Amino acid sequence: MDTRAPGDVVLEVRGISKRFPGVAALDGVDFDVRAGEVHVVLGENGAGKSTLMKILSGAYRKDDGEILINGQPIEIRDPRHAQELGIAIIYQTFNQVPHLSVAENILLGRERTRLGLIDYEDLHRRAQRELDRIGLRVSLGTRVMDLSVAQRQMIEIAKALSLDARVVIMDEPTSALTERETETLIDIIQNLRRENVGVIYISHRLEEVKRVGDRVTVLRDGKKIGTVAVEEAAIPTMIRMMVGRDLTFAAIERQSRGGPEMLRVEHLGREGVLHDISFSVGRGEIVAFFGLVGAGRTELARAIFGVDRIDEGQIVIEGKAVRINSPEVAVQRGIGFLAEDRLGMGLALSLTVAQNMTLPSLSHFDHLGLLRLGAERRAVDGFIQALHIQTPSQDQPIRLLSGGNQQKVVLARWLMARSRILLLDEPTQGIDVGAKEEVHRLMIEFARERQGAVVLISSELPEVLRMSDRILVMREGRIVAEVPHDQANQELVMEYAAGTRQS
Repeated sequence: MDTRAPGDVVLEVRGISKRFPGVAALDGVDFDVRAGEVHVVLGENGAGKSTLMKILSGAYRKDDGEILINGQPIEIRDPRHAQELGIAIIYQTFNQVPHLSVAENILLGRERTRLGLIDYEDLHRRAQRELDRIGLRVSLGTRVMDLSVAQRQMIEIAKALSLDARVVIMDEPTSALTERETETLIDIIQNLRRENVGVIYISHRLEEVKRVGDRVTVLRDGKKIGTVAVEEAAIPTMIRMMVGRDLTFAAIERQSRGGPEMLRVEHLGREGVLHDISFSVGRGEIVAFFGLVGAGRTELARAIFGVDRIDEGQIVIEGKAVRINSPEVAVQRGIGFLAEDRLGMGLALSLTVAQNMTLPSLSHFDHLGLLRLGAERRAVDGFIQALHIQTPSQDQPIRLLSGGNQQKVVLARWLMARSRILLLDEPTQGIDVGAKEEVHRLMIEFARERQGAVVLISSELPEVLRMSDRILVMREGRIVAEVPHDQANQELVMEYAAGTRQS
């Protein structure tokens, strides 16, 4: 019988430490979560948040310290053992089997059988109950690989909730969600509160933290900086605790219109996805695309970069019509693409930081058919320093870096490749405020100082409004409005995106 009462400590860690080669990821961290509360964990990328959560969920073994559940010391052996102990985790990066169905992913490893075979009627009934619980409308038989990023995130939430856990860990759960889906998630969290479930919530969206949290613990460089009640934690205070200083957000010099045209797309179409897309980006200009999930923004970037086919229309680069039928051709034409699906499309997880950074640029270090290793290493070190990438060395496997540092490696890749046009799809998704400011600074430098052209795709309206010279709003695969920066506000852009205002 579950005897948890609101306020009871259901999970506690004391003096937890974890070391990796060349870095102390956690150093003597104390932390607890109570029944019916949302305990937010904040920190810059590399602060140790994800490492702590992986220890609690059984993915990593701690080096020192102890874990207590309901006051009893416990050794968490592996992820299945963590689930049996009542700990469920929703990872920022998906833990799914892409070729299996929605239903199979939600209840993976917990299928019931009849006469030695999976009972699919029972599987679908149980999975549908979890989809109804979070308000997601997708077919149970759809392969997860055919869903959008936002839908896949909701599947992760459904899977975690199906475990009937006493502690639910949410690692950046809203990073790929629309405002409506975020509101649904907040409702789910309120239900968990009423059920006396403890929620550990990681987010970089500080306004969101103020809405959902009860307490906030801040980590920095693997150490606990402090724990405060949310009502006592002003946003500037939380930022200062995370980064150890006050952040000053630089003013952005606006471009009423860019210089000479760098990229023009004319009447581009792909059956059922994109319809008569036309726009241009000038030298030194940042043009942002905004739209709700399913608007076609990511599909447009993939088509320009040659990942997906184009059925009609053309792409013009610096006045010359080009045929881009593969990413290799796009790179040759001076286009770089930072994909929304960082792990699926952006990174080679088996390679090092240096290898990931120089993948499209090896020809720059070629001399008579030999690779100039010294020049390559100097270039990599230069970008590690310039982008403040936290890694013990350029030979570190990239899978061991935090999400924000992985993102900066991909951005460095395209800067090193001497791209003239950058397609940035959700470039700050899931990274902390300090790293976000660095990425914004690099975007501005690329556009203004290097005189490149930037196409920014973002679901964060504040980011779109801050960074763009112009905003192009998409809906149902079409551009439905163009809004100059000096006329833009959140209400206007959202009305265009939702179709309640016509241009």
